[in-house]
This record gives sequence, structure tokens and C-alpha cells, in this order.
Amino acid sequence: MNEGSCLCGDITWEIDGPITALVNCHCSMCRKVHGTAFGTYAVAAAGDLRWTSGEERVARYRSSPQGNRAFCPRCGSVVADLIGDMAVVPAGNLSGEIDRTLDGHMFAGSKAPWHEITDSAPQFEGYPPEYGMQPVAVETRSAKTPGAVGGSCLCGAVAYEFDPPAERMVLCHCSRCRRSRSAAHSAQIFVAAERFRWLQGEDRIKRFKVPDAKYYSPSFCAECGSIMPRVWESGTAIIPAGSLDQDPGVRPGLHIFTGSKAPWHTITDTLPQYEALPPRVE
Repeated sequence: MNEGSCLCGDITWEIDGPITALVNCHCSMCRKVHGTAFGTYAVAAAGDLRWTSGEERVARYRSSPQGNRAFCPRCGSVVADLIGDMAVVPAGNLSGEIDRTLDGHMFAGSKAPWHEITDSAPQFEGYPPEYGMQPVAVETRSAKTPGAVGGSCLCGAVAYEFDPPAERMVLCHCSRCRRSRSAAHSAQIFVAAERFRWLQGEDRIKRFKVPDAKYYSPSFCAECGSIMPRVWESGTAIIPAGSLDQDPGVRPGLHIFTGSKAPWHTITDTLPQYEALPPRVE
């Protein structure tokens, strides 16, 4: 038995059966929805998925003729869904260990320019051959202002841009980031607020304030669930790197909260690691 839930806890489920595949998907749609480098999905038989609360609350965005993107309309977390005879579950929202190692990387040919795959799992340009599915063409979006770096949600309702350079990129493994991003970790870019601007759709963004957190409040597009930036009163814009449409010119610099890392995820790069926050984030 493996239990899962969204960040706010409104939607919960159980997988009562074996995980038959564990894959990282690097496609641009997954990056936008999760707001990070890749989504990790655990696959089980459709009959092994049981909703324990909130099934009626699940929102879905039709991202392609082949399927939907299921998410919580209150907190934005990606949630479990059915694709044919498969239950497809975001591993970042599972509470238990997964008795399976990573089977491979899908859509490695579409991976983010700022992310490097450093493990030895098999890589596939698109879907693995056994899936028998064809990739879907995704719109390429450009920044509005010459020289700026643009970003947007999956459905295109929300768009923004910033003037480089960005200050830094940080990978966070805390449990809140994992449930919010429904992924192994978040990838956050820090930009001075005066360099950041909304182009459209700021009014389409929803925010969820975690009740027991002083600051943590993820932002997401109400239409498609994509994780979106947040501009803090302190003068910093925090941008989910997966939502970018161009290379930001900055690369991940460190891992934080690795003491809370998902048990199924292995860090294989050589970046500095901190069990919680470093003395100072450079």
C-alpha cells in the first residue's frame, strides 16, 4: 500500500498493488505543470488506484488529444489519474517508499537546457518504444522584449518575462516542495523584482498558503495548474525554472533540504548539498 495526497490534503488516494514503472519525464508540458526539470511518475494497474477523499474535486486540463493534466484546484498539486489501463501517479506526492529503481528518462531530447542528466538510467528521445505512443507537438513561445527571458503556463493564459542576469538557481528537496511540485524537487530561480514583469494573466493565478508555514504559498494557473512565479515584498521574484520558455543563463548551484529528500530519488550530480538551509545561499 502506498498513500498519496496533494499539498493541502483535500485529495488523497492509495495504490494497492505493485509499481510497474518509475520514469522521469522531461517533456516541456511536464516541466511547465511541475515547474521543475522533470516529473517523476509511478505507474500501476488502473484497478490498484483507490481514491480515499476528494475525487470529485480533481480539476483536469486537456493538454493534448492523448490525455489530461489532473491537479488540485485549491493548492495546485498534480494528482493521480488514469490513462487507459494504467494509474499514473506523481511520485512526489507519495508518502511511502517505492520498491523500484528508476526505469528511465522519457523525452530526454526535450530536456531543459539548464538541466543535466547525470545518472545511468536509460534515456529515450520521446516515449519508450513499449508505450506505443507518439509525441505531441508543443508551441514554442518567445519572450516579448528583446534580450529578456520569458515564461508561461501550459495553457498560455499566464505569461511573464525578466531581464537577465538571474541571481541563482536552487534545487529544494523539502517535503512541501515535493508535494507542491509533485516531483523529486523544486528548481527555483531568484531574480530582483525590478527585473521581473507580468505580461498577461496575473489575475488568473491562485495562491495557496500552507496553514502551518510562515511563508510557503505556491502559486499556480487556475486553468491548467502550472506552477507560476511569486513576487515577494522583500524585492525578489521566485520563478519556477520549469515554466521558462528560454534558457535563463543560470544553472543549478546547490541542493537544499536533502535531509528531507524523497527516498526513491538519488542525487547523482556534484553540486553542494545541505541537509537544511546553508549558512548563506550564494
